[in-house]
Amino acid sequence: MTNFLIKSKSKHFKHLAYLLLMFIITSGVNAQSTITGTVSDASGPIPGANVILKGTNNGITTTIDGTYSINNIPTGGTLVFTFVGLKNKEVTVKGQTRINVILEQELSTLSEVVVIGYGTQRKEAVTGSVVSMNAEELREIPAANISQALQGRLTGVDISQTSTKPGANMQIRIRGTRSLSADNNPLVVLDGVPFSGNISDINPNNIKSIDILKDASATAIYGSRGANGVILVTSIGGKKGQKAQFTYNQYYGTKRVFGEYPLMNGAEFVKLRKLANRYSNGTDEFDNVDTNWQKLLYTTGTVTSHDMGVSGGSEYGAYNYGLGYYKDEAVIPGQNYERITMNGSLNQEIGAFKFGFSTNNNYSVNNGNGLGVGGVLSMSPITDPYNADGSLKRVVHMGADDAFVTTKDVLKGLGDKYIDQTRAFGSYNNIFGEVKIPGVEGLKYRINLGLNFRANFGGSYTGEGVFNVNPTTISSANVNSSISTNLLLENLITYDRTFAEKHKVNFVGLYSNETNNYNSSSFSAKDIASDDFQFYNLRNANGEIVANDGNYTQGGLRSYMARGMYTYDNKYMITATVRSDGSSRLAPGHKWHTYPAVSAGWNIMNESFMKNVKAIDALKIRVGYGETSNQAVSPYQTLGSLAPVKYNFGNTNYATGYYVNRLPSPDLGWEFSQTWNYGLDFAILKNRLTGTVEYYNTQTKDLLLGVSLPSTAGVGSYTANIGATENKGFEVALNGIILDNPNGLTWELGVNISANKNKIVSLASGQDRDEGNWWFVGHSINSIFDYEKIGLWQKDDANLTKYEPGGNVGMIKVKYTGDLNADGTPTRQIGAADRQILNVDPDFVGGLNTRFTYKGFDLSAVGVFRSGGLINSTLYGSGGYLNLLSGRRANVKVDYYTADNTDATYPAPGGIQSGDNPKYGSTLGYFDGTYLKIRTITLGYNFKKQMLEGLGLQKLRLYCTVQNPFVFFSDYNKESGMDPESNSLGNENAAVNLSNNLSRILTIGANTPSTKNVVFGLNLTF
Repeated sequence: MTNFLIKSKSKHFKHLAYLLLMFIITSGVNAQSTITGTVSDASGPIPGANVILKGTNNGITTTIDGTYSINNIPTGGTLVFTFVGLKNKEVTVKGQTRINVILEQELSTLSEVVVIGYGTQRKEAVTGSVVSMNAEELREIPAANISQALQGRLTGVDISQTSTKPGANMQIRIRGTRSLSADNNPLVVLDGVPFSGNISDINPNNIKSIDILKDASATAIYGSRGANGVILVTSIGGKKGQKAQFTYNQYYGTKRVFGEYPLMNGAEFVKLRKLANRYSNGTDEFDNVDTNWQKLLYTTGTVTSHDMGVSGGSEYGAYNYGLGYYKDEAVIPGQNYERITMNGSLNQEIGAFKFGFSTNNNYSVNNGNGLGVGGVLSMSPITDPYNADGSLKRVVHMGADDAFVTTKDVLKGLGDKYIDQTRAFGSYNNIFGEVKIPGVEGLKYRINLGLNFRANFGGSYTGEGVFNVNPTTISSANVNSSISTNLLLENLITYDRTFAEKHKVNFVGLYSNETNNYNSSSFSAKDIASDDFQFYNLRNANGEIVANDGNYTQGGLRSYMARGMYTYDNKYMITATVRSDGSSRLAPGHKWHTYPAVSAGWNIMNESFMKNVKAIDALKIRVGYGETSNQAVSPYQTLGSLAPVKYNFGNTNYATGYYVNRLPSPDLGWEFSQTWNYGLDFAILKNRLTGTVEYYNTQTKDLLLGVSLPSTAGVGSYTANIGATENKGFEVALNGIILDNPNGLTWELGVNISANKNKIVSLASGQDRDEGNWWFVGHSINSIFDYEKIGLWQKDDANLTKYEPGGNVGMIKVKYTGDLNADGTPTRQIGAADRQILNVDPDFVGGLNTRFTYKGFDLSAVGVFRSGGLINSTLYGSGGYLNLLSGRRANVKVDYYTADNTDATYPAPGGIQSGDNPKYGSTLGYFDGTYLKIRTITLGYNFKKQMLEGLGLQKLRLYCTVQNPFVFFSDYNKESGMDPESNSLGNENAAVNLSNNLSRILTIGANTPSTKNVVFGLNLTF
């Protein structure tokens, strides 16, 4: 019995052991465990990273400290770790219960995240034309505003100076000029909301990234406002889970004149005056005197910038606040620009709800904008500015002109006798709320409320006799003010889902309303009672008080938009957009316009047949078509208008009447463009060389254009949809990593080239030329209609008097386009029919950048270049009155014709004139527009983290930047020694206007001189 029990128990134990073993085995096969760990990158833990069990929907995101805990993971399962901008990583569990991973930076630029308007995309999924720049790249150039930092660095974006005065804006053209008379400026969008202020109001040090939408398929979501391209500006914000972080950025620099205006010295001027034989010395002029009036005027300028910020976040929210101060002192005393900026943002999540705001505020003061150098440059160098006792004379008497003496000491001593000031305040605010729609994963509703306000107040006062040869000239003052407000309400529905890991769908629907209001007023007065009043309290002036023209406008825009994006397996992408805009500025029956856009992309590199192609890392082709429209004309153009006119009855009585000055335009509608865009994005050699190549063609029709009427109509013009233009071009951007040694030398090099050709396709009434406006079918919008200089008339030219009756040897010789007789003589003399159409636009523009790093040191340089086209310099042409070659006043230093110098470039002194200038003198101002300009060279040092930890610092960088150090390949620079970049818009810094058409053409005039700057700065984070 006992043996039986023992045998029986033994048998039961064997069965029990067998069952237990099988349970353990089967349990091991189907074990579901919990995995924990931390996800980090090179900078530390990553909040919001995705952790998902491969092949399932089982996934979570990391917490604020980068940790995660994911349940129901089989022993043989694989976890996939992802985060935007970092390489994905897969890890097989293999029985582990804790897995920590470090995600690496994605090297390919195609994996960068870009802002596309009402959303973001990985660059590899973008189908439109978008270029981007991050904060680190932007701050390589210390600049007052965004446009200065972007110049020459992005393909298809041509940025040019319109003035060298402190605080001046720059002209931005994205893929050329489309419209003849409507606005060609791009739309600026700040933190997702269209920005109604001035681009100089935005502090560059508060920017996280800039993304520029260039083609119609990308800009269509912004409708008519995006017709000229869109600049998306994203401000720095806090991060969820980030501890409070403080930043301080500062730089200080000195500014010296790049090159003085190239004027003759005393001896050279004496020789010129004697050869011209037109003027004799004035009472203050002496042949042995050599006065450099520019040295008496210029001083050393300075630039200062301070920016402080704090940012951080909690598990469900983030914040960022900043304060900035900037001041730019010009080399002309009393001319400066000062700006204070304050910005803030807050985002907070509460369950399914998310809300927040962003605000950008600035206050700026601009002094001395009315100060110029034209008068000083015209002063004869043989004029003695000093009295016998060494004091400065108030007025000097030259050969034919008297002039007020202007020097740095005189300007500094004016005190309250002269002021020219503009103060501006802007506040740009966005409040938003967002909610996840319950029951539908990926569906959200968002409301944006944009509240923008900008006020300008300008005032000027010129005391008795100031800047005037007459010491008793009565004082005068002027005040002007303007207020603009913008109210925007946007309602957005977004749906974003990925199905079966391969089908990604995104939809955005928009309904928006925008209202703009603007009003301005201006008053002037004479004979101000005291200098202490300046431009305040003009009612107490003793002289005439005038209420000048004011202005009030109101406009509105209502819009509907839908955009859908679909991506299959990260290979095939398509985006389709449709938008309708209704504008109050256009005529009834023509207010609404609907336009579509569609684009597609193919990531060829993700195809299976490319798996074994090791030399190529990324390859994508894109094609897009889209329509955009433009309603950028002033409000009320559809209505006729009246203008007042005063009629005098005797000495004291007058009446005010009105006359029609503009006819109504009852059929005024949209100006619209159709664009095709083709693009290729690639990365090769293990991402060491990346690039983009694009071609585009834009046809703009129904141009918003003023139509001239004959004088018998009694009205000068009216606005209509007439004419068409074409813009086409190509763009190439290349970025390479030449050397890549993390512990040694690294060298990066980038270059971009853009070529744009625009032409007028048709004009009003079928005409092929409008000489009055310098518009010609088949030629560029930016054309000059003038004579073409081909040399100087020489002594042995027998036909001189036939071409130029009354002409002289050494005068300017221009191209003749008429017929010739059998003996080779002209059938007529040179006249207006010989004027040529001269293209101002360059053949191509671009930029280059390079960067070396070695351990903590970095050395970088940024350059811009232009090839071809024309530089128009009013200094050398007729407009500046500085190249008269008559000896009347100071003259630019030129190689002029004499009997002993017949190979000269400039005409003989004292020759035939047109007014006060040499005949055809305007042609002397046209130069080849080619140049290469090194904009900045920067040397910096980043202190090692180990050195900073003991000080409680996270980052410390010191740097020195030299701005505008070199110019190469420039005919204008060789001739003048000056900066070849434009410094004026049209004739604003010329003595006389050659043509009102020059108002749209950038020139080099007698403006505040360009400078070379040396800047020292630091970037601190703690």
